[in-house]
Amino acid sequence: MVASIPVIESSLTTPKVRIVSIDQPWEWLGAGWKDLWRAPAASISYGLIFVVMGYFLVYLVDAQFQYALALTTGFLLAGPFLAMGLYDLSRRLEAGEPATLGHALMAWQRNATPILMFGGLVGLLMIVWARLSALLFGVIVGGRNLTLDNSAAQLFFSGSGLTFLLVFVLVGAIIAAAVFAISVVSIPMMLDRKTDFVTAVLTSLTAVRANPGPMVLWAALIVIFTGIGLLTFYLGLALALPLIGHATWHAYRDLVEDGDLEQQPL
Repeated sequence: MVASIPVIESSLTTPKVRIVSIDQPWEWLGAGWKDLWRAPAASISYGLIFVVMGYFLVYLVDAQFQYALALTTGFLLAGPFLAMGLYDLSRRLEAGEPATLGHALMAWQRNATPILMFGGLVGLLMIVWARLSALLFGVIVGGRNLTLDNSAAQLFFSGSGLTFLLVFVLVGAIIAAAVFAISVVSIPMMLDRKTDFVTAVLTSLTAVRANPGPMVLWAALIVIFTGIGLLTFYLGLALALPLIGHATWHAYRDLVEDGDLEQQPL
């Protein structure tokens, strides 16, 4: 029998979180890969939207390397929210319902207010991260802007550049870990059930607290696959993000018990 713990002690209405094995994230990836190829047109089209978005954002800030770097790494922050359509595709496949790109793009309407609240929080964090990156860059490297063409030499072959990269990675990792902790199951849960923002976030935090080993592995896999997508000049995101998105749905299904919470009709 799989052990589980309540999200809120003494509560009969909030779900319970299961304790999973350390290697369970690999199962989630396998299930996500199957979902991707059960709805390849919708999944890959959804992923291509991120590719186009990435090129557009970098084009906008090409003359300011610090902002380009912040927005690129910001995929790790905004990814859980932006991938909600992929969660819904997996939900539909599981339920035997049609799974199209149109359904994925409109997924937020299933539980609009809590989902939009979460989106607002992610947007705020993205702004804070971009401004903080610029501040760190200005203080450590200097006030002048770098373009993408001359940034490598400045960052990798100077003391100030290496210091900036180290601080940038450490601060970014702290913020990304916080976002991961509040989002790992919260958005799939808000899509799947009529769950409020606070309950979904508390459930996500409990899932991380109850499963530190699997969650560290899952976070590392997300970073690796997203990193591969970014290093391939965004093209790899067309497959990497759908894979992670579909797998996240299966993570939610494994981590959160159905309990007595009512499933919401479409």
